[in-house]
Amino acid sequence: MAANLTRRRTLLGLGATLVLGGAAAARRLLPTPPQTAGPFYPQQPPLDDDNDLTRVKGRSGIAQGEVTDLTGRIVDPGGQPLRGARVEIWQCDANGRYHHPRDRGGIDIDADFQGFGHTYAGDDGSYRFRTIRPVPYPGRTPHIHVAVFPRGASPFVTQLYVQDESRNAHDFLFNRVPAERRHLVLAEFAPTTGGTAAFNARFDIVIAGTNGTPGAGSAR
Repeated sequence: MAANLTRRRTLLGLGATLVLGGAAAARRLLPTPPQTAGPFYPQQPPLDDDNDLTRVKGRSGIAQGEVTDLTGRIVDPGGQPLRGARVEIWQCDANGRYHHPRDRGGIDIDADFQGFGHTYAGDDGSYRFRTIRPVPYPGRTPHIHVAVFPRGASPFVTQLYVQDESRNAHDFLFNRVPAERRHLVLAEFAPTTGGTAAFNARFDIVIAGTNGTPGAGSAR
């Protein structure tokens, strides 16, 4: 009788462990797919490289384009925040020009657009940028480059794409992401109903491993 009771308790304990273990596994988040940094990662970051790309220190104007508040969290697959991680973004301006010497497009650069910015993830992994809604670049769908530098780990690089953007279907880098994981690099740009930004976008980044150093890629 005592032996049977002990056996039942053991089995019940094992069952509870399996259930809890399965629940923990089910809660794990899918990692964000990595992507190339492209050729336009700044050779030297601008003197003004804060998290507001719509204004440049020393200038009174505001960037052309649709001002957007971009927010999100940097976490690991278990949902734990990567607090203190440096977060960088860079993108072309509203004229489709990167602020980089290798971009020799014929259209003038928007001098009121910073082009590159950085911030640090908060204690809860959160970050925020003020930028513009991305526009097409020749041969590319609208996108924003993102690099994350977790403490004590190699940098992670990806690209953020606009949800429901028709050009995504023909973008060679977007289509390199497996179809079942493309939702992980998409962000909805939702119109705002007040304030100084035209859109709000949220892009959470889940980092499981490491990626190449920014500037190592050759695609745009």
